[in-house]
Amino acid sequence: MRHLIGEYEVKLDAKGRFRLPSQLIRQLGEMDSHHFVINRGFEKHLTLYPRSVWDNLIQKMNQKLSVFREKQRKFIRYFNRGATELSLDGSDRLLLPKTLQEYAGIEKTMVLSSLRDRIEIWSKEEYAKMIEEEPEDFSEFTEIVAGDIELDL
Repeated sequence: MRHLIGEYEVKLDAKGRFRLPSQLIRQLGEMDSHHFVINRGFEKHLTLYPRSVWDNLIQKMNQKLSVFREKQRKFIRYFNRGATELSLDGSDRLLLPKTLQEYAGIEKTMVLSSLRDRIEIWSKEEYAKMIEEEPEDFSEFTEIVAGDIELDL
């Protein structure tokens, strides 16, 4: 799976559907462009996983995490909250479950933001807040987070 790129502003229709931008569909390729899993994100947003990415992630979690350890069991439970399978319809739309819309505070306009091999879905307002929280000195933040990693930025 390639790393996805781009930010896209989209609107929900009256039935809670949104059109997946053609640029993202092209990046996903044939195998991943029609089937997804969506769940609650780590912040107040949703995460849309191509089905193959989700399956790989769950397989790794099942290998590494035990339901017999309380914190690991809770993590598994929290991570899977709201996980729902989605498929594109004939008009390249996905139906966003109402409970997930409410969790992320999405009413009409939202931002799809690529993050590696997945897509974060934010309400337009929450996305703007997150962007405003960008550190004043991004160079210093980069050194703290990635200073020991050879990235050649």
